[in-house]
Amino acid sequence: MDYYLASAEDVARELTTSPAGLDDAVARQRLAAHGPNQLVESQQYTIWQLLLHQLTDTMILVLLAAAGVSVLVGETNSAYVILAIVVLNAAVGFVQEYRADQALAALQKMAAQQAQVLRDGQPQTVPAADLVPGDAVLLEAGNVIPADVRFLETHALKVDESSLTGESANAEKNAAPLPPGAYPLGDRLNLGYRGTYVTNGRATAYVVATGMGTELGKIATLIQTKEVATPLQKRLGTLGKRLSAAALGVGALFFLAGWLRGEPLRELLLVAVSLAIAALPEALPALVTVALALGAGRLVKAHALIRKLPAVETLGSVTYICTDKTGTLTLNKMTVQGFFEVPSIALPPLGDHNPLLTAMALNNDVTQGDDQQWLGDSTEVALARYAAEKAYLRPLLEAQFPRVAELPFDAERKCMSTLHQTPQGVLVLTKGAVGVLFQQLDTSQKAAIPDLERRLPGAGLRRPAATRPTPHYQPGHHRNRSYFPRLRWHDRPAPR
Repeated sequence: MDYYLASAEDVARELTTSPAGLDDAVARQRLAAHGPNQLVESQQYTIWQLLLHQLTDTMILVLLAAAGVSVLVGETNSAYVILAIVVLNAAVGFVQEYRADQALAALQKMAAQQAQVLRDGQPQTVPAADLVPGDAVLLEAGNVIPADVRFLETHALKVDESSLTGESANAEKNAAPLPPGAYPLGDRLNLGYRGTYVTNGRATAYVVATGMGTELGKIATLIQTKEVATPLQKRLGTLGKRLSAAALGVGALFFLAGWLRGEPLRELLLVAVSLAIAALPEALPALVTVALALGAGRLVKAHALIRKLPAVETLGSVTYICTDKTGTLTLNKMTVQGFFEVPSIALPPLGDHNPLLTAMALNNDVTQGDDQQWLGDSTEVALARYAAEKAYLRPLLEAQFPRVAELPFDAERKCMSTLHQTPQGVLVLTKGAVGVLFQQLDTSQKAAIPDLERRLPGAGLRRPAATRPTPHYQPGHHRNRSYFPRLRWHDRPAPR
């Protein structure tokens, strides 16, 4: 069923659930049927298995056999040299694979550990691994969405889906079914995905997929698919088999000829093994591994981690790379670079407080978690972080200018307003779309804007909104300005 095309009632019937959620007995039955809401590693390798995997190449096996024969005939020095080459080759390959094999662990860290659900109509906190299809989940700002969900009820809900879709702007979610058609993940506005997090508002939603059935689970499946041998691996494998067969054939022929002539068997065996070892390019596996490791090292410096060393050779044959920008070529982090002021807007005094920084700190719903990570809309986070760096902290300012009411951002108003109590009266701070706030400016103030519109895009800057303090009481003689913060996405150099 395409849950984004169906109404909430149809989804409830499909999942045999209701807005009151499941009861505990049904939840236990479904957990047994569907399994835990966890990402599963299809083939778990221990450290020893990863190490042994490095010794499965045909040429490596022949070298190990040659080292064993060398020990038996007393040529320990030759055996040491061969084993040193084998160990070097295995060590380099093992370190590279072990480092890159933590991709699934990184996906696991994106998942929520706890979830707030309705069971028997009552809110409960349960382990996220115990969620099942049909559970009614309660979400609010700061929550990581614990499974793929279909929203039943939303209130000013915004979700950061950049980790999944690459879209930097927070997605505004609703509970309305979409018109018939095919929609990419980012356009399914009534669905939420495991591993993304709520930046604003609250919602109730039905769980529609758990574990490996989620979109994040599909990514986990992709990174665990069986790998195909690269052209270099195929050529080296063929070369190793041919050289090994030729070396063993030469050694056997020499041994047979000496035996027919009546030569001592011990000396014959020693010479035959020596010929076989001399015919084998013992250093070839180590040289190839070291060359690929050097290439992988250069890629790591450019922030590209190679999972398998032979992929370096495959990457060298690539003509075009198609990639999403956010989180790949950029850091998905917005910062304030400066601001533009429009003079002559009346505002009473705020003491020693800068009006712009005060508005940036107060007019947002950004929070900070226990790990000091900023949670909220990317634009609001940039504004709040900039104000905090200037020592304008929202908790301290709200103690002086408490918020008494608010009008959250919506698609109709295209702005957000917060009302704060001051000694002189109520102060309204509004942040929103520039076109909407321009309607409140006079002609002389608007005249300064067109040049700004031309300059900012050319400098790689974005003008997301105007932040404007507005007096809703008898104006004094003090003057304030409208501010248009300039924000920039932090880019990092593209890999060479």
